[in-house]
Amino acid sequence: MSRIRRILIAKPGLDGHDRGAKVVARALRDAGFEVVYTGLRQTPDQIASAAVQEDVDAVGLSILSGAHNRLLPEITQRLREAGAAEILVFAGGIIPDRDIPGLKAAGIDEIFLPGTPTTLIVDYLNRRLSAA
Repeated sequence: MSRIRRILIAKPGLDGHDRGAKVVARALRDAGFEVVYTGLRQTPDQIASAAVQEDVDAVGLSILSGAHNRLLPEITQRLREAGAAEILVFAGGIIPDRDIPGLKAAGIDEIFLPGTPTTLIVDYLNRRLSAA
């Protein structure tokens, strides 16, 4: 019997809007994942720390502020520094196509843009975490 996978959903930076993060968190919970939601306005250190403390398999980041090129790579760096490079990191939000290659190079495994059906995110996590 496989164990229940744990996913941390976080809102880095100064975003004040978390509807999308909550929709994804609920969809993941409904699909059988254990979900930890950290709430709004989290720093990269807080997110990495929570991911390690909660012993999660993946971190989902929701960002709308335009600070994705600074904050998301900082989170993956903090995870590496904490010895948690194996934690899968994915993101969603308002991210221009031109920024996606750089974010992936920085350790963001996948990026989901607005309008992505939650079933695709669930399928992605099931596929990626079963391969781990």
